[in-house]
Amino acid sequence: MAPGMPQLTEEQRRELEEKLKNMSPEQLKEFQKKQCIFCQITSGKVPSKAVYDDAVCLAVLDINPAAKGHLLLIPKEHYAIMPQVPDEVLKYLFLIARHFSQIMLKALRADGVNLFVANGPAAGQRAQHFMIHVIPRKEGDSLLAIDEKLIDHELIAKIKSVLEPALKSILEKGGEKKPELKREKKASPEEQRKEEPEHFITSATAKRYHKEKCPFAQNIPAGSKVVFSKEQALQSGKEPCTCVTGRKIPLKKPPEGATAKEKEPEKKMKSEGMKEKTKREEAENTEDVSLDDIADLFK
Repeated sequence: MAPGMPQLTEEQRRELEEKLKNMSPEQLKEFQKKQCIFCQITSGKVPSKAVYDDAVCLAVLDINPAAKGHLLLIPKEHYAIMPQVPDEVLKYLFLIARHFSQIMLKALRADGVNLFVANGPAAGQRAQHFMIHVIPRKEGDSLLAIDEKLIDHELIAKIKSVLEPALKSILEKGGEKKPELKREKKASPEEQRKEEPEHFITSATAKRYHKEKCPFAQNIPAGSKVVFSKEQALQSGKEPCTCVTGRKIPLKKPPEGATAKEKEPEKKMKSEGMKEKTKREEAENTEDVSLDDIADLFK
């Protein structure tokens, strides 16, 4: 009998049991709703300290709380025990319970939260209306303390042999499938490079464009750098560097019969102006040479 309901005599109890036996499931559910204190709470006939209200459920503060902030999350439709609750309603109730759990951790500064369901009198259910208790916890509060009991391995194996096949049978009959966990695959460096949008570096006066890590690109002053997308680079009219094409441009070899003096670079310049001119020319020619080509010179 729900709290707040008048106590029945033994004769009244027998009459009620006989009446209940003859009721259809629909009549029984309607009768329970009329007798249920929590149905009266959700309908507004009995006042409560509501903290949340929507078309599916009502969340109220428990008048006899196990802890400060103890909430009762009650479906507005009458369900006596959890197996009667439709899947979509049960999912929604636990979604709301999860949000309240997060709120309690922040707003009430709880150290933890219990989501508790008393399913049947033996489990502590006092009213025949399914609900979820959301209870904020503090370290060392001793609520719901349970003495540890050691169970031998043989008994554990027996319990498993009963529960596991029964659950699998129910899931198979209901067509239930395990949710697929989407695990993000860590991309390899090559895949990461493919996923990143390709861009190139050049300057307004340069004849070629380069990849970002190309030494020639890194030598361009920051104030002169121009960043191109692949499409912009192709439309710019500039030539791609060998770092982009991967093509080696062979170094020019001196013609046959050239003298040793002609083969060697000039070591002395007549003036500083000639030296600077030569440096500029060398810098321009170097853009045509890959790092591999330069490395080959030292072999």
